[in-house]
Amino acid sequence: MKVKVEVTFRMGGVSYRGHRWEDDVLVFEFERLGDAFIQVLSKRIVEEEVEREPAKVLVELRTKDGGKVFEATEVDGVYRVIEP
Repeated sequence: MKVKVEVTFRMGGVSYRGHRWEDDVLVFEFERLGDAFIQVLSKRIVEEEVEREPAKVLVELRTKDGGKVFEATEVDGVYRVIEP
């Protein structure tokens, strides 16, 4: 099955690194490393083929200061997240 994630980040410079399973939770991994980023909303859409339906979908954003995890909300077959 395909899982589509649409993430709106509040700064540019974000790279998609892949996905992983944590039990029944599907985690999409992104990172923003470095010192300077443009202050503009940046939308990323990722679609992955996975072997089963996830119980929930999380988006993990790694930064040089640590990281953040956001829970995606499914709307019309697309999991959406907006970075606070």
